[in-house]
Amino acid sequence: SDNFTLKLTTETMNKDLDIQIEEALNAYLTSGVEDQVDYQKFYLYSIVTHSTAIEGSTVTEIENQLLFDEGIAAKGRSLTEQMMNVDLKDAYLYAFRLASENPTYTPQLLQQLSALVMRRTGSEYSTIAGHFDSSKGEFRLCNVSAGIGGRSYLAYSKVPHAVDNFCEWINEEIAKIDKSDIASCYRLSFEVHFRLVTIHPWVDGNGRTTRLVMNMIQRQLGLVPSIVRKEDKGEYIQSLVDSRENDDSTIAQDMMLRHHIANLNHRVSQYQENDTVNTQSDTVNDTVNTNDDTVTGIKKSLQRVYLAILNNPEITHSQIMETLHISESTAKRATRDLKKLGYIAREGSDKSGRWIILK
Repeated sequence: SDNFTLKLTTETMNKDLDIQIEEALNAYLTSGVEDQVDYQKFYLYSIVTHSTAIEGSTVTEIENQLLFDEGIAAKGRSLTEQMMNVDLKDAYLYAFRLASENPTYTPQLLQQLSALVMRRTGSEYSTIAGHFDSSKGEFRLCNVSAGIGGRSYLAYSKVPHAVDNFCEWINEEIAKIDKSDIASCYRLSFEVHFRLVTIHPWVDGNGRTTRLVMNMIQRQLGLVPSIVRKEDKGEYIQSLVDSRENDDSTIAQDMMLRHHIANLNHRVSQYQENDTVNTQSDTVNDTVNTNDDTVTGIKKSLQRVYLAILNNPEITHSQIMETLHISESTAKRATRDLKKLGYIAREGSDKSGRWIILK
């Protein structure tokens, strides 16, 4: 019997959450938050950073941005951690491109995605049942348990058949889902994650790969991908355990919905706060422009950096990047241009020095 039936009935669904996710997504899409330069890229980096952090990575979002964009390795982080992040970022780029093509899900596609996730950190294994390579996305040929004292996952001999059934199910569900029903679409993606991670097809990388498939389906259905934050790791894992033990996947679905709603609302609130600050800075600049024609020639992107420096002459490029949500290379280019225009100068080193306001 199917132990993981998608439960979208009145009895099991949390209707309040379903209403809240529609409201949160609509507010998010109409807020203008996604119109920011490089926002989609930074959002992806956030997904990657949190997903690997759940698996033990200590690389931060800023360190990942420098690693991905500038090729600058994170000091004090192991090579394995950094390669884990690079592999997952590449896997996401591929999966999101594929999502736009409305793909058919097959065991081979799932193995391909897992191979990308485990490209540099996978290993070869030899067991009584045979030889397999996790860096190639091959299904496990050994049994695994769900942590210390946890229940064992599906026997390895049953994995291929279970994955076949999973793919048949998900293709049917995607084909008939009403894409205008936002809550049902999100719940389907969370159910996909729950079912696949419960099968546990691989010896390693199951969490990263199944969250990747979840996000891929969300993109395919026109949704904003959800982020499982590292701060919520305990609740996230417990929700999966409780769903398995109670044979009720809506436990995990509700947890994922709650946190995604909170994430969307937080990003809108943060954007609106920044927009208020930028509006205030524009007012300041307009006042200055009326008194000094030389300021008129500064682009708004430079005005924002200039105001940040005016407010804090000891601000670093990394802090400018975080405050204004721009890349570090953009921050450095802006300060270089401001120096050339004669608005600022630098005193001391990049880390311990300060900016001198010339105008």
